[in-house]
Amino acid sequence: MSGAALEAALGGTVADWLALLKPRVMTLVVFTGAIGLAIAPHHLNPVLAFIAILCIAVASGAAGAINMWYDRDIDAVMKRTANRPIPAGRISPEGALGYGIVLAVVAVLVMALATNLIAAAVLALSIAFYVFIYTMWLKRSTPQNIVIGGAAGAFPPVIGWAAATGSVGVLPLLLFAIVFFWTPPHFWALSLYASGDYARAGVPMLPVVKGARHTRICIMVYTLLLLPLSLVPYILGLMGPIYGVTALLTGAVFAYHSWRVLTDRQDAQGNSLTQNAPARAAFKYSILYLFILFGACVVDRFL
Repeated sequence: MSGAALEAALGGTVADWLALLKPRVMTLVVFTGAIGLAIAPHHLNPVLAFIAILCIAVASGAAGAINMWYDRDIDAVMKRTANRPIPAGRISPEGALGYGIVLAVVAVLVMALATNLIAAAVLALSIAFYVFIYTMWLKRSTPQNIVIGGAAGAFPPVIGWAAATGSVGVLPLLLFAIVFFWTPPHFWALSLYASGDYARAGVPMLPVVKGARHTRICIMVYTLLLLPLSLVPYILGLMGPIYGVTALLTGAVFAYHSWRVLTDRQDAQGNSLTQNAPARAAFKYSILYLFILFGACVVDRFL
């Protein structure tokens, strides 16, 4: 079947179906999952390791597709999401839901067959948490949606470790905690300059409910909590000095960005939050921070 014929049969372009998987989110999920697998004390056959990482990627995409199906009403009124495949009418809601469910089931089953039931169970839990706890419950009901819902994105290092070992250890749980505490300042920085979108959609993000000033304080607090937490693997001897120095330096830079957000005079000047340069910089750096910190885990472990 030609590309044009396939697109006609699917009701959307290949790019649209890929967009449903939230590839940007998937990149970070796959990376942290691969780190969990790489630093585990036991190693999988390379083929099985690739399959495990692929299952994490597919599961992440499946959760993203179901999220887009459920959030299609609010996506339609938010500028940054209005052109997503479902609200733009390029893919039907039913098609997106079926796509997500099939991918989720396949990912969990293949993980169970290729690695072990523990990894498959944690993978299934991560999908269920993102879909039912975060998307369908927390996101529209509480400004703490990101705080509690952050657990959904924190599972990958645990899944990777479990795929390699068949168990869950202290180190992957610490990595889970790091991602959990990283998520609020990461998303609250985004919500500061996207608060107008969230307000129009009726999503109770922290800046919408509590105001920008309160959100800035919370970003600073969570960043200061994250810094010592990121050092715990080194303090406990689970990671070496390369990781320890990296955690300290990158955490200090993260705290600097959060301080800039906290001390931004924009609110007092009455400027539009959409022009919030410190928040944008903090959001971008937060992504780099997690990549560097988790990358240091592998460098430290192998050197």
